[in-house]
Amino acid sequence: MAFAASDELLGTFVPVAVYWVYSGIYVLLGDLENYRLHSKAEENAKNIVSKWTVVKGVLLQQAFQIAVSLLLFTVITVLLSHRRTHRTDRTDRSLCVQVIEDESGAARPQPSVPVIIVQFIVAMFVLDTWQYFMHRYMHVNKFLYKHVHSKHHTLVVPYAFGALYNHPLEGLLLDTVGGALAFLASGMTPRTGIFFFSFATVKTVDDHCGLWLPGNLLHVFFSNNSAYHDVHHQLYGSKYNFSQPFFVMWDKILGTYMPYSLERRKEGGFEARPIKLKS
Repeated sequence: MAFAASDELLGTFVPVAVYWVYSGIYVLLGDLENYRLHSKAEENAKNIVSKWTVVKGVLLQQAFQIAVSLLLFTVITVLLSHRRTHRTDRTDRSLCVQVIEDESGAARPQPSVPVIIVQFIVAMFVLDTWQYFMHRYMHVNKFLYKHVHSKHHTLVVPYAFGALYNHPLEGLLLDTVGGALAFLASGMTPRTGIFFFSFATVKTVDDHCGLWLPGNLLHVFFSNNSAYHDVHHQLYGSKYNFSQPFFVMWDKILGTYMPYSLERRKEGGFEARPIKLKS
């Protein structure tokens, strides 16, 4: 079955391209020792997988997610085709034409900017909620952590293109299912979804970039950032800062919030030092 370059397909492939382009920018920027949250030596000592292994792992997960999406599109297309055939048998020609136009999406209206903004906010809330509880459960459940989520934590020192270095099951549960729920709950169109999922991808990559760059607007607007998530990747923070990728509300509400202070290291760069909370 052939697929046109529909909004649904663009919503699947564009975020993948955005992932590699945005993470590639961080690679091109170089080591930037004065802005790193961990030294290069620390990265080499603590990360137990090679970068080539990470690239292959991310590509595998993305291929798996694309395959799942294409399967869903195929099922939906077949169902719509069956629905059109059924309606053709029971309605006159003019009504049939109207049904085909409606379901083909050719003249699908796009919402206004205020509506899109509301849809973004709703989708961000839903995605954050789903990912917080699934992410936290993968830490609580010893079997899931050992066999699934621990793969992501082999990168003790995160870097940009390792953001989606996950077990395929984790990618399916957190990203694919979470994204589908956010999309459906917000009521956004597939075209809006292209921008939302691309933005979520940029945010996820940025949270794992391992850098604290001056002028980063994502750090200005979101307290859930590279330093906040870096705390979670450390041994002392593995039971804290589960929230991702946008807000920190669930961590604060449910007592898993670990604040930090950003301190300069003598050898250059920064360190996110946890702040002990008063009991």
